[in-house]
Amino acid sequence: MFQIDLKSFTSAMAHIAEKHHLELEQVFSIAEESLAAAYKKEYGQPGMEVKAELDTKTGKVRFWQIREVIDHQEEDDYFRAQQFMELKEAQEINPKAKIGDVLLIPLPPKADFGRIATQTAKQVLLQKVKEKQREVIYQKYKEKEGEVVSGIVQRAESSAIFFDIGDAVGILPAEEKMEGESYTSGRRFQLYILGVEKNSRGPVIFLSRAYPKLISRLFESEVPELTEGQLTIKSIAREPGSHCKVAVVSNDSEVDPIGAMVGQRGSRILTVTNELNGEKIDIIKWAGNSQEYIANALAPAKVVEVKIDDQNTAAAFVDPDQLSLAIGRRGQNVRLAAKLT
Repeated sequence: MFQIDLKSFTSAMAHIAEKHHLELEQVFSIAEESLAAAYKKEYGQPGMEVKAELDTKTGKVRFWQIREVIDHQEEDDYFRAQQFMELKEAQEINPKAKIGDVLLIPLPPKADFGRIATQTAKQVLLQKVKEKQREVIYQKYKEKEGEVVSGIVQRAESSAIFFDIGDAVGILPAEEKMEGESYTSGRRFQLYILGVEKNSRGPVIFLSRAYPKLISRLFESEVPELTEGQLTIKSIAREPGSHCKVAVVSNDSEVDPIGAMVGQRGSRILTVTNELNGEKIDIIKWAGNSQEYIANALAPAKVVEVKIDDQNTAAAFVDPDQLSLAIGRRGQNVRLAAKLT
């Protein structure tokens, strides 16, 4: 058994927990792992598995060797002997032991462990805290994939923009930037979480300003009818930084889909547009009838007729004075309408 100064130890653990955004219980658990690792390093044998238990009321620490009960050792392997115990030997310790049980064998206390542990356990503790923090952050943002997060530009490189998103750093790859957008240091953006991956230095959080679903997430924060299920965004076609079309359907006969999305005096759509630095947004009424849907998608042009042939190709007819509107600048309007439908 080993005794620690519980008051100062608890204070140190609380400081670590606060600094690394972890629960105190998590840090105590890591501390036990660190003490076990320190004991094994100083006094253990290769292959040995050590367990430490800290009594948070008294400050006493006990150590055990963990060994699994097996039928017999197939070979004279020193490493296996440290990890396993034959049934006959195990039953001498615990007559009720059976194959597959895990026994905790008490390990003797060491008089000089306190001095050694201060050095070794601290190193192990800090390393394990970093590992645990990385895992906590990974799980947190993995669950947030597909959501929007607020981030502040840290630095810009040719290949990516790095954002401070609170307790982690997010990466905006060059291909996920919005056309014409300036990412100056200290500027805040709303960013779509594309995905989260692990690497040796911690979680890598990939962000986007170009992904179409950024539009739907921004509207969800402004239009309660979307989150309440009265409206549904059916499709989004987007050329980031320039123009996008959003097809919406109402699930409530009393809710006007376009009016709800635009808001009183355009307040709702204006908030989203401002967040996207002026990107033009067309709200389109979705329709189950293909001809009607295609005609709506070509707004602001007024479509006279839409014909769909056997090859599932649509031809839209407009009056001459509507042709330039239907095509749009550099063909953008008709291109987005085609993507949308």
